[in-house]
Amino acid sequence: MASGSIPPIGASPEELLRFDAELIAFDLDDTLAASKAAITPRMAAALRGLLALVPVCVISGGHVTQFQSQLLGNLDASPEQLSRLHLMPTCGTRYLRFAGGAWDEVYAYDLSAEQCERAMTALEEEARALGLWETQTWGDVLDNRGSQITFSALGQQAPLPEKKAWDPTGEKKNALRDAVAARIPDLEVRSGGSTSVDVTLAGVDKAYGMQRLAEHTGIALADMIFVGDRLDPGGNDYPVVGLGVPTVAVDSWEETAGFVEGWVAARSPEESSITIT
Repeated sequence: MASGSIPPIGASPEELLRFDAELIAFDLDDTLAASKAAITPRMAAALRGLLALVPVCVISGGHVTQFQSQLLGNLDASPEQLSRLHLMPTCGTRYLRFAGGAWDEVYAYDLSAEQCERAMTALEEEARALGLWETQTWGDVLDNRGSQITFSALGQQAPLPEKKAWDPTGEKKNALRDAVAARIPDLEVRSGGSTSVDVTLAGVDKAYGMQRLAEHTGIALADMIFVGDRLDPGGNDYPVVGLGVPTVAVDSWEETAGFVEGWVAARSPEESSITIT
């Protein structure tokens, strides 16, 4: 693939290292950082290097406070670098940009109080009916994020090993998603992270957020790259696949760091051969 040419559908990460994308977007949990954890110094350095070359977007199901604790509080970026960073919390239902030393909200598509109540009621009742309302939890199970209601089976602060062990096949989440979707068909219900199910306004998901990003930046979706850990059918990154955005599927933040470091290094004159580590 020639540098800068549009990559073919299903292009490998190695091929995308040679693609001169105009913007690179990322999921947060299990892509830039371990679930609910802060980005590492290695990832922070990789992102700063990337921000020196292209705009970067982070789009995640997490609340804006998670972006602060996991990403911004550990990025150590300059105001100039932050001005090239696009933040889309709660699966793109909110969009923030940095200007004048502060983060400004470009838009927010909040659920109404009545929609929030119906979503929370349906999530709890269906979880109990399916035997998924756990007695041992760490933090809130239901989280009203304004533009998104999130059910976290083990609570918002559950330890990572317990989260990974709770539903390794995704069957529990999918069963709950289907049951809740039947209760509130006017809203969007989808699987989120390893133990979560999210509810937003109908039609508002990561594909919607990426489309709004293209509109606001003027960068075509085909000229972007999206990196995420849930690009499989049913995953909350999967809607992006249908947009024709070149994608990189990862299993961990380490894989993401390797891709970013390789992409940045491939644009250094002294680099002639790049591989992903």
